[in-house]
Amino acid sequence: MVSDNKITSFEDLECWKIGAELRKEIKRLTDSFTIEEKFRLSDQMIRCSRSVTNNIAEGYGRFHYLENAKFCRNSRGSLMELLDHLLIANESGYISNETLELFRIKIKKGNALINGYIKYLIKAKKV
Repeated sequence: MVSDNKITSFEDLECWKIGAELRKEIKRLTDSFTIEEKFRLSDQMIRCSRSVTNNIAEGYGRFHYLENAKFCRNSRGSLMELLDHLLIANESGYISNETLELFRIKIKKGNALINGYIKYLIKAKKV
């Protein structure tokens, strides 16, 4: 649960923290992809992993609960896009089934944290 008195920046949000972790891991992962994929799959994976945290940060800066929730839903969409790119990387032989599953677990956790934050924002709007 999010507590207002402990959150002073979007960087304090657990959903942002796991997104930042994913962003770093995706960058390291894509560094191993072929040159051909650097401008296709790698670029898309890096962009959507950045979008996860970018949207959380932008929503936080809006200072309006429902508008913030909208950006969090965009962030959640970027997580799902990232999962789809990871599935493609697996199908293409760039990552193993084990690596895919590790990312799937982190994405699922990130999705749950974003959903919790969205619920908090919607509830806080009603108060």
